[in-house]
Amino acid sequence: MVETNTVQKKPPYGMIAILFIGAFVAILNETLLNVALPSIMVEFDVNATAVQWLSTGYMLINGILIPASAFFIQRFKNKSLFITAMGLFTLGTILASISPTFGVLLFARMIQASGSAIMMPLLMNVMLTAFPIEKRGTAMGTFGLVMIVAPAIGPTLSGWIVEHYSWRTLFELVIPIAILTLVLAIFKLKNVTPQRDIKLDVFSIILSSFGFGGLLYGFSSAGDKGWDHPLVYGTIIVGVISLVTLIFRQLKMEDPMLQFRIFKYPMFALSSAISVIISMAMFSGMILVPIYIQTIRGISPIDSGLLMLPGALIMGIMSPITGRLFDKYGAKILAITGLTIMIITTYFFSRLDMQISYFSIMLIFSIRAFGMSMVMMPVMTNGLNQLPMKDNPHGTAMNNTLQQVSGAIGAALLITVMNSRTEARAEELTASAMASMDLNGTMSEQAMAQMQSQIMNEAMLSGINLSFLVSTLIIVLALVLAFFIKRVDTSSGIVKEEPVIETKKTAVSTN
Repeated sequence: MVETNTVQKKPPYGMIAILFIGAFVAILNETLLNVALPSIMVEFDVNATAVQWLSTGYMLINGILIPASAFFIQRFKNKSLFITAMGLFTLGTILASISPTFGVLLFARMIQASGSAIMMPLLMNVMLTAFPIEKRGTAMGTFGLVMIVAPAIGPTLSGWIVEHYSWRTLFELVIPIAILTLVLAIFKLKNVTPQRDIKLDVFSIILSSFGFGGLLYGFSSAGDKGWDHPLVYGTIIVGVISLVTLIFRQLKMEDPMLQFRIFKYPMFALSSAISVIISMAMFSGMILVPIYIQTIRGISPIDSGLLMLPGALIMGIMSPITGRLFDKYGAKILAITGLTIMIITTYFFSRLDMQISYFSIMLIFSIRAFGMSMVMMPVMTNGLNQLPMKDNPHGTAMNNTLQQVSGAIGAALLITVMNSRTEARAEELTASAMASMDLNGTMSEQAMAQMQSQIMNEAMLSGINLSFLVSTLIIVLALVLAFFIKRVDTSSGIVKEEPVIETKKTAVSTN
């Protein structure tokens, strides 16, 4: 059986631009506050654990609501859904900018997150509906500007703002853009996504919240609290049990909240696996490079953010170009090329030392970003192309959810590897230094402090290098999977349910 994907005769570019702006400020806001956390700690007199909830809470709300977005997109018209989401985000932003206490600021961030969680899946569904399959690569490549550039420029922008202005300025700058987007949405948006009269299963929402929320919180906390902390392994266990129960429940339902049967489509399943692996490895650059730059080399946070900016700009420029290349050549050649570049550059990062220059790191990071720009969107779009139109909301919700969870898992894994190696190497170096000191006599306190600092820096550098090496091996696995990518038949605008076998001039379904 085949299913034809009906699309708009003429893509609603003006409407998509409005959705783009809304999604951009929402995703930008997710990373915008990270650099400002120390300033917020001082103003509200809270500790690091409490202030971290401004980021963790935002992520958890996203992790809980994104899986439910498939239901919302199918049940409600895209105009009313976007206006509601943008209204919540705007309300949260205004409240955050005037928050008198930390509790109010945290509540405002939750309101922001409840709006932003719906925007990304909604935008992706509108684009899948508005563009024919053979032009989706270009459309989704442009969409990559939102997905890639917004979180990448967040730390740089916020670092500059916090150094010169109050952290409240971060919200005050977003407010007029959010209000303008909301007004434009009220007057300009049209309904293009199909609706179905389905009912929400409350128990599925509860299971999804505990499942994805538990995994996100557990893995996100592992790097800080350690794997042996009851809160870490406890929430992960609750998350796994809830998620398994959710999957079995969804498979038995006629109209599931989140359709897990979409993994029967081989290209979607393969694209999801590659995207998960890339999301895990991607955090090595986002987390480990700033640690190396700031902690070991003593470079300022702003310069650390500026180091990553060229890479973000390259990804932004390349995203639409990659989309066009995908429409012409498919995802396989792009993914293999991009992953090969990522493997080489990530391996270079596993050979960091104390002498490598700032601009050399910037160059490697930028080339790595260039490779990354050739992978994420083409692979994801190729997988979504195989889904029937009715399953698009489930495909986008699943992709966004898996990226959230796999990102948290990847960060936890790499931080754990770094910490373990750092501790082991510090013990080795300390033992060697103590043995040397016994032979050469006592040392002054100043010399002892300097030696300990040098030992910790060298030990942490060893940990970072090992984490990058693990990240390299993870990307190798993605490269192996990329060789199995097959292009979905777009010659007739029909997505086949089975893999497509290409002959000399025609694409024939194995169905």
